[in-house]
Amino acid sequence: MNKNPGHFLKAALIIIFYILVQFATLAQPRVIVSTDIGGTDPDDYQSLIHYLMYADKFKTEGLISSPYGEGRKKHILQTLDLYEKDLPKLKAHSKNFPTTAALRAVTKQGALDRAPGKGWSKPSEGSEWLISCARKKDPQPLWVLVWGGIDDLAQALHDAPDIAPKLRVYWIGGPNKKWSADAYQYVARHFPNLWLIEANSTYSGWFIDKDQAGDLGNTAFYEKYIRGNGALGQDFGNHYKGSIKMGDTPSVAYLLYGNPEKPAGPSWGGSFVPLTYGSRRIFNRPTTLADQVPIYSLVEWELTGPDRGPANDQPCLWLEIEDQRFEGFYEGKGRYRARFVPKRAGEWSYRISSPIAELNGKQGQFTSISPWPGKPHPQDIKPLQWWTDNPDPKLMLGTQAGAETVAQYRAAFLGDWAKRWAWLTEK
Repeated sequence: MNKNPGHFLKAALIIIFYILVQFATLAQPRVIVSTDIGGTDPDDYQSLIHYLMYADKFKTEGLISSPYGEGRKKHILQTLDLYEKDLPKLKAHSKNFPTTAALRAVTKQGALDRAPGKGWSKPSEGSEWLISCARKKDPQPLWVLVWGGIDDLAQALHDAPDIAPKLRVYWIGGPNKKWSADAYQYVARHFPNLWLIEANSTYSGWFIDKDQAGDLGNTAFYEKYIRGNGALGQDFGNHYKGSIKMGDTPSVAYLLYGNPEKPAGPSWGGSFVPLTYGSRRIFNRPTTLADQVPIYSLVEWELTGPDRGPANDQPCLWLEIEDQRFEGFYEGKGRYRARFVPKRAGEWSYRISSPIAELNGKQGQFTSISPWPGKPHPQDIKPLQWWTDNPDPKLMLGTQAGAETVAQYRAAFLGDWAKRWAWLTEK
């Protein structure tokens, strides 16, 4: 018998490591949700209701309000008030549901305004909370589910770059990406090794109507399983009249079924492919329809105007597209920049308004084409080690790349959710 104590110590360490790995795999994922609930897109209310009904599956370390529209921390707290009413019935089926007090304690206000041109500004309660959570001595990674803009994440990474290796980010990009184009370029350029899924279209598999039969339709499911069930069910009908949208929910579902450390594998939240570069196109002139850019790409207009001294973070021009306005900034030495991200393929028209006469009234057009991220281009942001939508034509729903990787599990994830709605009907 080998009585070498060094061998016994080595064997013991291996066993302990194996136990820790197994524990980390089985433990509740650590989660922070960053949401623009109450802001530009009401489907965040639906997604937050879904998340709270599965809150026993997660260790919720933060609920952060991101800066778009009128969305604020109070809108998260209003939904928590509804959760509190239904909590006794939820706890009857799982003791792991967190108390409302615990969730309120980790609800934080994120940035109130979008990041300026450099991509970061000043710390918010939300960005500082994200940093403190990421720095906890915990063997598990911290999952950051971003349902809106990426600004608070960008701020946290700028202020504490050491947290990057601890993070796993699932970002519902697509339409959200245009609202944080400046923060996006900062994160992509400075944190190419960040573990991040950029889901620009995959998420749409949650709600795209594929002629679902019976109770799987967006409205039919609401009518049969949700309408009036508990305080959460009563509120659900206030958003899109109850019809299922929930474009942010795939980020949650990704952690419910599948191996989240393997983005290419099967998951309720989609399957993804490596993203080795982020598409970017830069123009120093007004563009025309002959100028083609990939869908979801970062489009930048670099304009020349009067020298106004040092760069600053105050918007001085606005890019107006489809009745929406996006700030542009002065970068110094007579150079101005505005950024935009097209969320669909097609033709676009824009106009620039500004108190600066040389810039005011400039206008143009451009064309966006599928698929993302398009063919490699010298202006792209690279290298990246991220993940994104699978462009395989067999996995598209309509024009939405990768959406089938979510939609194929519709019966499974809605069936599972229906069981939880039934809990709220019990006496």
